[in-house]
Amino acid sequence: MLKCILCKSFSPAIICRTCQSIYLQPQLHTRILSDGFKVYSFYRYQEISPLLTTKHTMIGHQVYQILSRHTFKKFAQHFDDEYSLFAIPIDDQSQGGYSHTAILAHALKSKQIKPLYRAIRAKNRVSYSGKSLAYRMEHPRDFEVKIKGNNHLILVDDIVTTGLTMMEARKAVENSGQSPIFGLCLADAKEF
Repeated sequence: MLKCILCKSFSPAIICRTCQSIYLQPQLHTRILSDGFKVYSFYRYQEISPLLTTKHTMIGHQVYQILSRHTFKKFAQHFDDEYSLFAIPIDDQSQGGYSHTAILAHALKSKQIKPLYRAIRAKNRVSYSGKSLAYRMEHPRDFEVKIKGNNHLILVDDIVTTGLTMMEARKAVENSGQSPIFGLCLADAKEF
């Protein structure tokens, strides 16, 4: 038996059902980045920041599984578009035995959406966590795209902060002949 990381009560899951029903009620938000690209998110960063930081810990895999069921999986169940799409996790290299963006993309698997892994990887492994906008702009990710053909894509990440990663990923996949339709993130760090 585990303890819920939010309320500390004993639970079979890392986040108990009560806390899931209270704290993990997503609301879809839309943000238009400075290049005009739409990014949808489910939470404000402040609402789930302690959960997002678990991606760097041993329990992160379990936390991201729960978050993806409450958000990305439900999104895919209600998604209806004229295109069949690939869900592309941005820089899904494994850290600590799993990739948090791959978990999110996997939750989108449906009749219309197919996850496609290892499709866009950063050649520059710099961490943006806690860094300024100027630092982020001076140290681009330099994405390498490994997709062939002209596909319609959903770009998947966990957090949109300044939007630079999402915009750089969009530009990289467009330059490779792909058609990114929108971005999808768990949380947006911008105040609504």
